Amino acid sequence: MSFTSLNPNSSSASNNPPLNGQLPQQLFSRREVIPPRNDILWRIERGAVRTVTWSEDGAFITLGYWGPGDLIGYALSNVQPYHIECLTSVETSILPPRIWHLDINALLSHIQHSEELLSIVHRKPISLRLWQFLVWLSEKFGRNVEQGKLIDLNVTHQEISEVLNTTRVTVTRLLQQFEEQGMLLRYKRRIILPLANKLTKNIV
Repeated sequence: MSFTSLNPNSSSASNNPPLNGQLPQQLFSRREVIPPRNDILWRIERGAVRTVTWSEDGAFITLGYWGPGDLIGYALSNVQPYHIECLTSVETSILPPRIWHLDINALLSHIQHSEELLSIVHRKPISLRLWQFLVWLSEKFGRNVEQGKLIDLNVTHQEISEVLNTTRVTVTRLLQQFEEQGMLLRYKRRIILPLANKLTKNIV
C-alpha cells in the first residue's frame, strides 16, 4: 500500500493572530519539562506537549495533550504535582498576564479540550474509550493524507494506557483488533483513521 505525503495544511495549525506584536520566544527539546512558572503562559507555536501528574504509588496520569495554538501553563491548573512534558521539540511564545485576556479563545479551547478528554476517559467499554481517544487525537493532531487522517504524533501504547486508565497489553490488543477490522491503518509508527471510519460504529 502506498501512502501519499502529508498535506502541509494541518488541521492543528494555529489560527491565532499575534498578540501585541512580537512576543518573546522559547525553545524546548523533546522530553524536556517546561519550567514551573505561575507568572506566564506559553502559547505553542510548533510541537506537542502533554500535561501530567502522578499518584502516590508513582503511576502517571495524563491530563491533556496540547499542540500549535494551545495555551499551556502552571497557572491553568491546581493539580499537584503537575508537569508539562514536551513530546517533540517545542517552540513557544511567552505571554505575560497583562495580555492573557487577548487570547480568550485559546483559554476557552483549553477548557473544552480538557473536558472532552475527561469525558472520553470515562466511556465504557474500553474499546469505545480507546476509539474515541484516537478520533480525538486525529482531530487535534491529524493531517490529511489520501487514506484518511494521519495522527501526526508518536504516542506509545504505554502512554495511551496511562491516559485511558487501562493496561498497555489491552491497548496493544485493541489496536491490533481495530487494524484487522479495517478501522485504522498503520504508517511506520503512526496511525491513520480512514475518513469513513471517523464515526463510532458497533464498537463493543
